[in-house]
Amino acid sequence: MKASKMLISTLKEAPSEAKIPSHILLLRAGLIKNEVAGVYNYLPLGLKVLDKVEKIVREEMDESGALEIRCSALQPKELWVESGRWQKYGPELIRLKDRHEREFCLGPTHEEIFTSMVRDLVKSSKSLPLNIYQIQTKYRDELRPRFGLMRSREFIMKDAYSFDKDENGLEKSYQQMYDTYTKIFKRCHLNFRAVLADTGNIGGNGSHQFMALSDVGESLIAYCECGYAADVEKATSKLDGYVGGDIKDIEKVYTPNHMTIIDLEQEEGFLPKDMSKTMVYHDFLNEKYIIAMVRADREVNVIKLVNESNSNENYLRLATDEEIMNLGLVKGFIGPVNLKRDDIDIYVDYELENHNGFLVGANELNYHLKNVKYGRDFNGILCDLRTVNENDLCPCCGKPLKIERGIEVGQIFKLQTKYSDPMNCIYVDEFGKNKPMVMGCYGIGITRTLQSIVEQYHDDAGIKWPLNVAPYHAVIVPVNYKDDSQRKLAETLYEALKANGVEAIFDDRDERPGFKFKDWELIGIPFMIICGKRSEEGIVEFKTRQTLEKEELTISDALNRILDALEEEKKYNDSI
Repeated sequence: MKASKMLISTLKEAPSEAKIPSHILLLRAGLIKNEVAGVYNYLPLGLKVLDKVEKIVREEMDESGALEIRCSALQPKELWVESGRWQKYGPELIRLKDRHEREFCLGPTHEEIFTSMVRDLVKSSKSLPLNIYQIQTKYRDELRPRFGLMRSREFIMKDAYSFDKDENGLEKSYQQMYDTYTKIFKRCHLNFRAVLADTGNIGGNGSHQFMALSDVGESLIAYCECGYAADVEKATSKLDGYVGGDIKDIEKVYTPNHMTIIDLEQEEGFLPKDMSKTMVYHDFLNEKYIIAMVRADREVNVIKLVNESNSNENYLRLATDEEIMNLGLVKGFIGPVNLKRDDIDIYVDYELENHNGFLVGANELNYHLKNVKYGRDFNGILCDLRTVNENDLCPCCGKPLKIERGIEVGQIFKLQTKYSDPMNCIYVDEFGKNKPMVMGCYGIGITRTLQSIVEQYHDDAGIKWPLNVAPYHAVIVPVNYKDDSQRKLAETLYEALKANGVEAIFDDRDERPGFKFKDWELIGIPFMIICGKRSEEGIVEFKTRQTLEKEELTISDALNRILDALEEEKKYNDSI
């Protein structure tokens, strides 16, 4: 491709909307262009990268035996009502009506569509197992779209669904997709970690997320050298065994205006480990209130609370001051003792279960109760509610956990019969009995993967694309395009590269050399070949973008260097 024919729209400065390096660079390098908040157009260079990521995904999915289809993004309400998700999915679901007042949504995911399709097309066990997938645009009405393609309203996703006869079949399909995802992200040269994950709005029993490690990642990962790893929404820890002092009778204490944990620690001398943090939530989905209790040196993990209470994070929020008052509770002095209301459920973290006596609010202004013991003075639903912290004890081996940030690029789920049961997706077994298909679900954020690569491969000058996903492999830049020897050498090398299957750019623009060099460093082309003052001798300057190393080579050596790199990349892909 000749640069004069390309749409090269690099920017000197990043738009104000961009906050993280990858978002800044995708905009500055002219790979994407913002349309409205959370919606992006893919420019030619960006589309080439996107196509390469899709190609990797498609090749590995096809190799696994999955079959590609393409579904409509427009989904009828009736299918979502069948699965029970029309209301529960929350405000991220973009709903609309046609001219006949029939209701639809723009698909944020496709469980209902795939399940409906398979129940209509597959009846016999002979057709199972089956794994079908698509690569398609999804739509979610994000409250605060941010970080470019990381959290957007419109994004490209690969979603696949497996259908098996039983749990054993699901386990095999799930492991196959786990292995396939590992190959995909290795081929994209991502530094990633597979971790246990919450199932969220998708549901099911069992899930792993594939996290691209990054300091700007929105997700936190807890992991241990023994191999345990989980998203913090899912992560748990071994109890530290702390039980406080001796068991004593409950006692009411005067704590004037001491409404916070810090007040009680600094002014009254109570240790956070000997206090309960008591939070009140309004669950709009189930129309009830929830009290969540964790040790005061902990934080409530809202996702765990959502799962325990069978709610949805879009419908759960902290109760207002007015709601707290109407419940007969006193803000800053809330506690569970003698609290008997049918519209309040109490959830208690396991760490409080065996504590010998901790401090809680007395539900009376300026008073707390100390020496409160679970099971003796109040009851509730025991569960894991705490957010895991660095150095908490690994649930598997008991060693200290470490915390890292990551970007979710893929997630796999064991759906089991969550959708096949309510949607009557059944097969007839060898004895003539109807049985629900056992399902799995497997998603990859194509656009998130693209941006995650940039987040891991960049420097102050721009993007450093791995060869496998770069928009072009090499760019040839004559320092002075009007110089005959430089131009002819560049043209000769350009034709030789193309003849050998190298995706190359010939920068035939009549621009200053520094301007062109900065463009290609920003865009991140892996190899730059500069035809300059030694062109008459057939000598070029060869620059590698990953390392910024420069060396003088003959055009034959420059060509072979690129061909060798492509061969090494092929060997790497074959070895995965």
